[in-house]
Amino acid sequence: MHLKLPDCMTVIEITEPGGPERLAPASRPTPRPTAGEVLIQVAVAGVNRPDCLQRQGSYPPPPGASDIPGLEVAGTIVALGEDVNSWSVGDEVCALLTGGGYAEYCVAPAPQCLPIPAGLTLQQAAALPETFFTVWSNVFDRGRLQPGEILLVHGGASGIGTTAIQLAKALGSRVLTTVGSTDKVQPCLDLGAEQVIHYGEEDFVQAVKNATHNRGVDVILDMVGGDYVQRNLSLLAVEGRLVFIAFLRGAKMELNLAPVMMKRLTITGSTLRARPVADKAPIAQALHKAVWPLLSNGTVRPIIDRIFPLAEAATAHTLMESNRHVGKILLQVA
Repeated sequence: MHLKLPDCMTVIEITEPGGPERLAPASRPTPRPTAGEVLIQVAVAGVNRPDCLQRQGSYPPPPGASDIPGLEVAGTIVALGEDVNSWSVGDEVCALLTGGGYAEYCVAPAPQCLPIPAGLTLQQAAALPETFFTVWSNVFDRGRLQPGEILLVHGGASGIGTTAIQLAKALGSRVLTTVGSTDKVQPCLDLGAEQVIHYGEEDFVQAVKNATHNRGVDVILDMVGGDYVQRNLSLLAVEGRLVFIAFLRGAKMELNLAPVMMKRLTITGSTLRARPVADKAPIAQALHKAVWPLLSNGTVRPIIDRIFPLAEAATAHTLMESNRHVGKILLQVA
């Protein structure tokens, strides 16, 4: 079943690599879903750090993906591709994308769509896919965080950080986190972190050692890299796991591997965007089973800082790059 669709739609495109001013409204043909895909009329799109990197020219979309930024949306399915039996036209969903979210319509693989959790609005649901897929895949799958273990999250006030704090706490783990400004301390405490370390005012290594009585932590979720790597290794307990999802301070560094061997540490990490649908589908299924009930009963909630109109995507990117936000930044499309 297909609804009557417009020939063209409004999108936000990257006119050329550069600053937020390089984001501009444009008209593009409305996409049509291919086999295994659905077409979503977008209500709200999420803004994420990779969108900024793509705009700067340092994170190109994978082959075959839309050049329009935007990795997550919430909205209504308006058309189905062949072989899609799990969804119907008219279903409201949130979806993880490889690109194309800053638009009135976008296509998404059917297995990467999830229903709106009971009690949540489309705005709240648009804040879920990118961060929840990322945190589940890295903290719980790759990092193997267990109840009773201690997680250290760098950047606790980010969309990833606010998600990781809540999920780890809700599933029985202890959480420590770092933040870059005083005004971000209390929000992280409110979300369940037992200690929040302002890394500009105190040495996070010593603070974590003090908090754990020199035992260290079991899992570290790091998006910093660079000179944080050796310090992270010093903070891991025996059999600890260091998980990378970004490297804002550099991907290359000199490394002393002795702690890895002495403490039998695991260093791992992943990206999400370029992975095939077959990899992402099990993550969606795990989230639906383990996390969607926590969202529906209010144990875990999306943290939203600001919502901008789609036409103000440049302003949203400016806020993202200022690091002044707590939680997610969204674009209201419809």
